[in-house]
Amino acid sequence: MKSDVEISQNAKMQPITKIAADLGLSEDDIEQYGKYKAKISLAVWDKIKQRTNGKLVLVSAINPTAAGEGKTTTTVGLGDAFRRLGKKAMIALREPSLGPCFGIKGGAAGGGYAQIVPMEDINLHFTGDIHAVTTAHNLLSAVIDNHIQQGNVLGIDPRRVTWRRVMDLNDRALRHIVLGLGGKANGVPRESGFDITVASELMAILCLANDLEDMKQRISKIIIGYTYDNKPVTAAELKIVGALTLLFKDAIKPNLVQTLENTPAFVHGGPFANIAHGCNSVMASKFALKLSDVLITEAGFGADLGAEKFIDIKCRFAGFMPDAVVLVATVRALKAHGGVSKNELTKVNQQALALGMENLKKHIENMHKFNLPTVVAINAFPTDTEEELAFVREQCQMLGVMVTISKVWAEGGAGGLELAEQLLTMFKQPKPVKFLYDEMLPIKDKISRIAKEIYGADGVNYSQAAEKTIVELTTMGFDKIPVCIAKTQYSLSDDAKKIGRPKDFTITVKEVRISAGAGFLVIMTGNIMTMPGLPKKPAAEIMDIDNDGKITGLF
Repeated sequence: MKSDVEISQNAKMQPITKIAADLGLSEDDIEQYGKYKAKISLAVWDKIKQRTNGKLVLVSAINPTAAGEGKTTTTVGLGDAFRRLGKKAMIALREPSLGPCFGIKGGAAGGGYAQIVPMEDINLHFTGDIHAVTTAHNLLSAVIDNHIQQGNVLGIDPRRVTWRRVMDLNDRALRHIVLGLGGKANGVPRESGFDITVASELMAILCLANDLEDMKQRISKIIIGYTYDNKPVTAAELKIVGALTLLFKDAIKPNLVQTLENTPAFVHGGPFANIAHGCNSVMASKFALKLSDVLITEAGFGADLGAEKFIDIKCRFAGFMPDAVVLVATVRALKAHGGVSKNELTKVNQQALALGMENLKKHIENMHKFNLPTVVAINAFPTDTEEELAFVREQCQMLGVMVTISKVWAEGGAGGLELAEQLLTMFKQPKPVKFLYDEMLPIKDKISRIAKEIYGADGVNYSQAAEKTIVELTTMGFDKIPVCIAKTQYSLSDDAKKIGRPKDFTITVKEVRISAGAGFLVIMTGNIMTMPGLPKKPAAEIMDIDNDGKITGLF
């Protein structure tokens, strides 16, 4: 079969004006970035805001494995399937970061015959939104150091500046740096470092803001560090809020593209799914819900991270809830959770499959805690046997969820018709979705609720530093906001090696950070890094472009 990039290069794309017209938008409602990309004018909101929302489908998955699950592929194929059934469907996804693209292949445009296009543009610079985040973040960094250099009227303690710098690439050498060297004219020496751009609080703010004014208010609350007498310093005190906000005048507008089957798709925002909430922007989702009958979106990583944050953070701020959730898994990935090595996954191993099923079962149970109607989508592979598929179906049905075999990777929308039809049936039996916790609870109570209910932990341990920070944040009044737990995506626990459904474990909170502008606390567990490194053989080594502009090696 052709590679993803070869399939996308042969796509019969329609002009973006035609895709917009299918949504009822005129050329005046969009700002074109070439023939196949556009941003939606913010003025459109006033025209559509009184419309009834369409149905919202959240696509999530089991904890990811090296075998792959196909969450984005399922999201895209499902959108195409709804269109084949005559529904006015849309898709909403995050923007890919360049770091994973050039590191370990990590594009975010789907795969096979369930892709969004133009795939190369989307996975590379796209419309410049991530560059806007990088520039704004580093402008704030420069202003902080300049303020300290120019007299430090606010009394910022250089040792307690928490705002680092960012770049949209993987570079482990920049995790910890010393800046300001070279003498008095070059600044005040201090320790700092770089994060990847998608881990920036400004990216989280971009994805949670309702409009530019809301964004301005959120940016003003960003805490960049502390004074010598331990008082927080905000971006507002540095008088930089207006300049930072204007850098997002275009980036805040949702990006419109299309699938291989010409289904409209918003690709907007890309917060790190560990450090932040890992969902596309509230703006894109709100617009899409007004413009479509059905919106299919996804959350980052497995449901323990992605779905929980989607509901408890994004939906809490945005004011909408999913109507159903799709949990994606593969027989191969389930066997990986049962302890099978990657090169043995094509062999029948019923014992490993049974062990791996426990991971999927836990995610199903978790979705029921939110009262979410749930369907399991099994991405089919040629090596799957009828016995294996029957076992998965039987186990899921025992938990009261429907199961369907998804073939969207090979067949596009046609391979997702059964899944789409099941969801249409579920829409007729709506349920009130609920949050996992009350945001007014004490910080430790919220963390404990997630750790015990969603991860299955026995309890939570705290480092001395985390204990101290929790006391300080509570004193400052930052305890009555949602918590965003940063942990490994590979396990329900905070230990990536504990696959399947681990038992008899505790979660260890090493550090607590405040993202006051985004409106949540970041709870650091395990060995989470905010600046990834490159692998021994980066994906960049096999990428190339010829004189005609044809790209190879990009997925």
